[in-house]
Amino acid sequence: MNFRAIALPIGRLLILISLLMILPAVADAFAENPDWQVFLVSAVVLGTTGILMNMAFQGVSPPGNFREAILFVNAAWFAFSFAGAVPLYFSGLGIDFTDAFFETASGLTTTGSTVLTGLDTLPPGILLWRALLQWIGGIGVIALGIWLLPGLRVGGSQLFALESSEKTNKPYGHIGPFVFRLLVLYGGLSLSCMMLYQLCGMTFFEAVVHAMTTVSTGGFSTSDQSFGQFPGVSVYWVATFFMLTSSVPFLYLIRGIERKSFKLDVQIAFLFIIVGAASLGVFYFERYIVHDTPFHMFTLAVFNVVSVITTTGYAANDYLQFGPAVIAIFFMLTFFGGCSGSTSGGFKMFRIAILIGYIQCLFRRMVRPHRIVEPRYQGHAVSNSVLEGVLVFAVLYAGTFAGFSVVYMMLGLDLETALSASITALANVGPGVGDTIGPSGTFQSLPDVAKWFLAIEMILGRLEILAGILLLTPDFWLE
Repeated sequence: MNFRAIALPIGRLLILISLLMILPAVADAFAENPDWQVFLVSAVVLGTTGILMNMAFQGVSPPGNFREAILFVNAAWFAFSFAGAVPLYFSGLGIDFTDAFFETASGLTTTGSTVLTGLDTLPPGILLWRALLQWIGGIGVIALGIWLLPGLRVGGSQLFALESSEKTNKPYGHIGPFVFRLLVLYGGLSLSCMMLYQLCGMTFFEAVVHAMTTVSTGGFSTSDQSFGQFPGVSVYWVATFFMLTSSVPFLYLIRGIERKSFKLDVQIAFLFIIVGAASLGVFYFERYIVHDTPFHMFTLAVFNVVSVITTTGYAANDYLQFGPAVIAIFFMLTFFGGCSGSTSGGFKMFRIAILIGYIQCLFRRMVRPHRIVEPRYQGHAVSNSVLEGVLVFAVLYAGTFAGFSVVYMMLGLDLETALSASITALANVGPGVGDTIGPSGTFQSLPDVAKWFLAIEMILGRLEILAGILLLTPDFWLE
């Protein structure tokens, strides 16, 4: 294992994060908030560290094999989380490092869970920094790492596949052109979302922050009320459109823009079918509780459903007040997630489609034992290796969810909070269910140990479990 090859790109990521800290420093300086000094000093210290690491390991070949790629993925997420927590810890928030790391990991993994309250009165630098963390996390620190390391060829494809779940191997021949198209698309979506938010009545700052956290499907807001602070329905439909768009495979969007021939992806169809069915279900129960116009109630139902299934985590109202049936619907939606190859987290529709196809094959074989039936996706037979990977992931996903739930119950959380906290962290959703961590609550009251476990589970979920669990296997460290 060449650890020097891993230290070099980590140093470059520290330089990147130090440059990003200049933006909230400028925002606080204009607002005459003293935290601008915290961001500036943090940028200088982290940037200097990154430069020194870059100079010390200059000329070292970047990670080029699978094991080094796995180690870099994990090291990058944890290094970025620790570095991003520095200005939050030393700022005027008055939080300890546990809360600072939790908030940073939640932002970087686009989970959206928070320990902060009083967002309406926080300085702009803090709010912008939280949004920047989610925006960078949405595109993927690893994708940016590949862009900063043009010499990374085979390893680069492995890293990008690990982070984004995009199974297409080098769709443009080399990773560079694909990452370039990805960044252009991501930036274009963010800019379009920001402009439409302004047209819907948001201030420039609110539009910038919410555009970054919408396209990244992150969910951090500028208010404790989340989207409940905005009147009218137009802003909800704009957010819904961009949340759904960002949950579609980015390669699919790129091909659509370039007008290359393609057909509707099965996982996209699954996503819209589930969104439609869940929205109608929530609307059905909501109309017995809320006294409002049908269109406004339907708008809120669709918005909340899309927010949860895309793992964004915005809230227009406390939808948990609509009764047990609605709570059950949103709890189930937490498990689904968006499409593979998008900024969304969760189990992913791609895997759900594969599993459903596999179950259908099993039923057909039971009825006709001698019939040769194989699972198919998009009209193509699913290889045994893909099917095996999906099945293994499903088992690990369920096991990780259950294991962390037990840990949280051992730390004193009640059953509802423990189960909800585990799945919302693993799926990178944000708010859970229940009074404590529901859409109207925060994670502040949880024990510090639970917050560390939750932060680790968030990163595991963002790396889709396998990349993290592989580090725990003895074979990974053996030459």
